[in-house]
Amino acid sequence: MTVSRPARLAAGDEVGWRGSLFTVAAVGDGTVALRSVTGELVAVGVVELLADASFTVMTRTQVPLPPRGVLEGLPAEVVARAEWWEAHVVELLTGLRPDGPAGTQASPGYDPLRCSLRQREAAKVAELQAAGEAVSLTTVRRMRRRYQGDGVIGLVDGRLTREFASSVDERVITAIEKAVADETDRSTGTVTRLRRKVAHILAAEYGIDPGEIMPPRTSFYRLVGQVSAGRHTFGSAATRRSLAQRPDGPFGGVTVLRPGEWCPVDSTPLDVRVVLDDGTVDRVELTMMVDIATRTIAAAVLRPTTKAVDASLLLAKALTPEPMRPGWADALRMARSVLPHQRLVAIDERLGHAAARPVIVPETVVCDHGMVYLSQAFRTGCRAMGVNFQPTHQGSPWEKGAVERTFASIASLFAQYVAGYVGRNVDRRGKNADQDAVWSMVELQDLLDEWIVAHWQNRPHDGLRHPLTPGAALTPNEQYAALLEVTGYVPVPLAGEDYLELLPATWRVINAYGIKINRRTYDCSALNPYRGQSSGVAAQKGRWEVHYDPYDVTRIWLRNHHDGGWITVAWTHLRNTPTPFGEAAWSQAREILARRGSDRVTETEIADSVEALLDRAEHGPDPAPTTPPAATTKRDRRVAARTRATAEASWPRPVDAPDPEPPTGVSADAAAEGRDDGLAAVIPLAIFDAREEAKKWW
Repeated sequence: MTVSRPARLAAGDEVGWRGSLFTVAAVGDGTVALRSVTGELVAVGVVELLADASFTVMTRTQVPLPPRGVLEGLPAEVVARAEWWEAHVVELLTGLRPDGPAGTQASPGYDPLRCSLRQREAAKVAELQAAGEAVSLTTVRRMRRRYQGDGVIGLVDGRLTREFASSVDERVITAIEKAVADETDRSTGTVTRLRRKVAHILAAEYGIDPGEIMPPRTSFYRLVGQVSAGRHTFGSAATRRSLAQRPDGPFGGVTVLRPGEWCPVDSTPLDVRVVLDDGTVDRVELTMMVDIATRTIAAAVLRPTTKAVDASLLLAKALTPEPMRPGWADALRMARSVLPHQRLVAIDERLGHAAARPVIVPETVVCDHGMVYLSQAFRTGCRAMGVNFQPTHQGSPWEKGAVERTFASIASLFAQYVAGYVGRNVDRRGKNADQDAVWSMVELQDLLDEWIVAHWQNRPHDGLRHPLTPGAALTPNEQYAALLEVTGYVPVPLAGEDYLELLPATWRVINAYGIKINRRTYDCSALNPYRGQSSGVAAQKGRWEVHYDPYDVTRIWLRNHHDGGWITVAWTHLRNTPTPFGEAAWSQAREILARRGSDRVTETEIADSVEALLDRAEHGPDPAPTTPPAATTKRDRRVAARTRATAEASWPRPVDAPDPEPPTGVSADAAAEGRDDGLAAVIPLAIFDAREEAKKWW
């Protein structure tokens, strides 16, 4: 493609008028001077000439601007020959050589005002032949037309710039294209396997002997390289499948104006192994919702395997404020962020103590055709919340490309720093990656929530660049605050009872000791009137409906079938073994944050909190210190010990576990001596001798 100025009539142009050929000698004062092939001058008005149906512009003296780099990669002698022709053709068209000094007048034989185009072409032929160049008038005309049409690249032999063109049978090319297309979903093979496949296609579809029309091996390889260019036919199978799913036309986009207007949802295995409740080590699945308008991670949950109830719970987490957790930096509070905290608190008082992650009310949820998202539970949850449910087209992952790309960002910005990271495939896995897994699923969920608030929501995103200021990228929180002012969007967080309705439910009996779920016991005084009593629901054999949050084990909610409403039941070990969400650690964290005495957040505080988070995630839970630091108070040490207790493994200890602590009042030496005195004498077993045993019987 070449670049040229808009068309105009200028001196030197060759035009046709009333069946004759003329050269424009001059243009001015509304009159055009035309010179015939015999040298006769004719003056015609511009309006009359342009209005005449017989008037046409045959050639133009203006030369198109060649694209950059058109001569790169060609032999030096080819480039020199093209530049030599360019100098002569430019002189033929304009009367001046391109390398001539400033102020040079047009040569007498090439002046467009005095000589017609044919006269100039004839003069150029005579000049070149006199210099020893065997050229003809046809050659000069061809080079002049090619230069006017294509620029300097038109002066190069087309055989040197033309791509490889095979002279093989069209049936072979068709068979190669079909074989390459069939390789999309197969495991990656070699060209030799593809050649065999092409031979089978030729024999099956055309009934001919492949050896008759099959090109030589070298030519076949070159032809396959052209057909499979850009398809990764002999490369990564995952990349090949991904490229095959791209749309044929240009990429489109969704125009969003409000937060929550378009929210894709998807699940993928996280590249981190965790310790599950039963002591096994395995990967978990990350289910996530992303808001396209602000690129906010509205909700992200971890589960061993994603189920329909987990997808429904994702809606509830997106619609509720993110609470501050014990140990989180004070810089992560919504009150100290760029979010319009005062306006949001006026809508919901719960946002007064929330973290700096905006509440996203999804309008349209976009998901693939996985059974989890097509389930009745997820559809019912969307319908109950007034959310438009929009599945993507089959085989169209680009329709939710934002959430797919966010998965990759989480892998590179968060997962690779966590203890137990195993890489995205076996080739990238460390030697003892499985042994490095130290975090439980609940602890990893807490780390992920903190990372989203601390890092992701405050990180400039390339997708949040304004067209008028493309040099500045906004963060998700900044984009949310901007859209809140422009669109008048009012986020109404989900009410408490609505949130409980979206939680997964199970049916349990209220025993004397309380309610047991997943080997955890929950109890409170409000259960006293209902212990051992029937709920009255005959279909469930008198059991009671219990809702629980898989990501917060501190409490459950019992539906009161007799009096209505909900009963909040706490975990029985919440007081003496607080979780990271426990009240003791929470209260202590508030006191520590209060001692800081600063309410103004800085980028340094956020950066420090992110760095500390990634360091903590990489090294795992801190071991219990042998001696408490002298600088901390007794209450600090007690709260820290209770919080660390939740990180202790609940699975069975290995055989070589250390001995238990001795009873109170008994020293370690005394306990050891007592054990030694109580040992019985060791009696060795006799060695079995087959020959001696045989003598006893014979």
